[in-house]
Amino acid sequence: MNISELFNLNLYNNTMKTYLNLIGAAILITLWGCGNNGGSDKKGAMSNAKAAEKVYVAPGEYDEFYAFMSGGFSGQLSVYGLPSGRLLKVIPVFSQDAEKGYGYNEETIPMLNTSYGFVPWDDAHHPELSQTDGVPDGRWIFINGNNTPRIARIDLTTFETTEIVEIPNSGGNHSSPFITENSEYVVAGTRFSVPFPQKDVAISSYKENFKGSISYIRADEPGKMDVAFQILVPGFDYDLAHSGKGKSHGWTFFTTYNSEESYTLKEVNASQNDKDFIAAVNWKKAEEYLAQGKAKEMPADYMHNYYDEETHMATSTKKKSVKVLIPSECPGMIYYLPTPKSPHGVDVDPTGEYIVGNGKLSADLTVHSFDKMIKAIENEAFDTEIDGIPVLKFEDVVIGTVQSGGLGPLHTEFDGKGNAYTTFFISSEVVKWKLGTWEVIDRAPCYYSVGHLMIPGGDSRKPWGKYLVALNKITKDRYLPTGPEMNHSAQLYDISGEKMELLLDFPTIGEPHYAQAIAADVVMKNSKKIYPIEHNKHPHAIKKESEAKVVREGNVVRIYMTSIRSHFNPDNIEGIKVGDKVYFHLTNLEQDWDTPHGLSVMGARNAELLVMPGQTETLLWEPQRPGIYPFYCTDFCSALHQEMQGYIRVSEAGANVPIKWSLGED
Repeated sequence: MNISELFNLNLYNNTMKTYLNLIGAAILITLWGCGNNGGSDKKGAMSNAKAAEKVYVAPGEYDEFYAFMSGGFSGQLSVYGLPSGRLLKVIPVFSQDAEKGYGYNEETIPMLNTSYGFVPWDDAHHPELSQTDGVPDGRWIFINGNNTPRIARIDLTTFETTEIVEIPNSGGNHSSPFITENSEYVVAGTRFSVPFPQKDVAISSYKENFKGSISYIRADEPGKMDVAFQILVPGFDYDLAHSGKGKSHGWTFFTTYNSEESYTLKEVNASQNDKDFIAAVNWKKAEEYLAQGKAKEMPADYMHNYYDEETHMATSTKKKSVKVLIPSECPGMIYYLPTPKSPHGVDVDPTGEYIVGNGKLSADLTVHSFDKMIKAIENEAFDTEIDGIPVLKFEDVVIGTVQSGGLGPLHTEFDGKGNAYTTFFISSEVVKWKLGTWEVIDRAPCYYSVGHLMIPGGDSRKPWGKYLVALNKITKDRYLPTGPEMNHSAQLYDISGEKMELLLDFPTIGEPHYAQAIAADVVMKNSKKIYPIEHNKHPHAIKKESEAKVVREGNVVRIYMTSIRSHFNPDNIEGIKVGDKVYFHLTNLEQDWDTPHGLSVMGARNAELLVMPGQTETLLWEPQRPGIYPFYCTDFCSALHQEMQGYIRVSEAGANVPIKWSLGED
């Protein structure tokens, strides 16, 4: 019985449990008996001092790589050091973060605006580093919001989210934001096809009314991310993507499943066809059609949010239309490559020649050739056409098959030495194989149900190729139990030799779907340490303590406050009344690296402020009842941190208490 039949008989869950139990037992026996070094070390991998030495980073020393891991349902992006596995930072992106005040303070609330209103959560899947000439350059990292379709840019000089654009005409923004070779675009394919444009129709009219969209978002200039164009495609599910490199620069490849166009019980109904497709998009040709005026301007409501580092404020702009290209009117723009069966990942090797399609319901890996694809297009070697999209003949584009013996292939990355590594979800392993000969070289177990994997630079033209990280979905029996749910697991392997060697396990934040890593020195040299106070253009910034003041405008009170070790100015404020809207505009006057100050006010119904040196942030506080309310610094800053506090007097609405403020005897 093959895996497809198991799906169709609804036996998958029971089979999965059986596989996991068998594989878990086999792995434990392997580790107990002979380690992960081919039997050469009888102590076992978990007690291998050599492995511990390889991940040890001495006190005061730096990791070799930054690893950026998606937070999945946390909506955030986490940063780890490799090889240590140390958590360095959690970067808030699509979800509010009380630690940093992101999405709570007045400056960053607009970052979470969408056409649906304020949406303070999302499901973040795929981080993607900016590239120059196909190599990660350390300027930015992008990540997608899957639920409310969005793509965010994180500035790696500050490790802060600076831009978010919403994607219209999309449902489930999964195959994004994979980048083109010089960061011209990040791409976004809709996982769930929907009516395009949206309208009220019967779900059963799927084949008549539902369409997919492939979006190209301009990404090369901060502050100007926007949907450059969309391509209207058949109503399949568009799953993952990777853009070409080298000889295939100018193309992007998207996996599809549900070519059956089913709309219910998809685990069966979307698994009927022997082959689905990889969509090959010639975006250079699409640009030509745009220049010729071939695009249709279609109404579309979506938001663009941008954080300006000079004003320290975010703004939202509503967009009203998008340019759409129709394949039947734009020949040569898009083709379908048949690929077995329900492919998930699609990956392009460092040369740009090999396009690996992993059919998750097939035990083997299918490798297409870019050169063969171009020749097939030139020879018009088409099987059929779907909505104006030619379907290339399978035998004319395939170049090899990796007969792996594994189950559930998902994702592939490359080490730059002629080798590829593929994860197998069901058999819980990473398989190493040779490009060109398609022979399996090595296989290593994972704990377990591995999804994505990551090699630093492994989807680029020049992988670093030293480590591999497996991102595993199930962790039970692996760490100390923490109730019904445990953190997901990352496992670090040394891939510098012929055989993979397991070095380290470490838990991860949320559900990391994918990760990217980059050599630390590429990023470190550009890291910002302070915001120069003289460059602060926030409309409510003050540059010195003597400018501190409190101003009433009707029931709006603005407190212009400074912080410096170890006091606020002012630290006593009177004349506030119940019903006032009180804005604390706090400027951190420090100009020393790693000296933020916090601000928390008793009774505030949002979060604290966490203000970096030279930065200004704003907290809105609406007092509910009269009394004396303390405020204090929440970020330990000096030996007198506890003394960094103050009081606000709140009087009844209508009271005749004048505004006054002071610091010390002033």
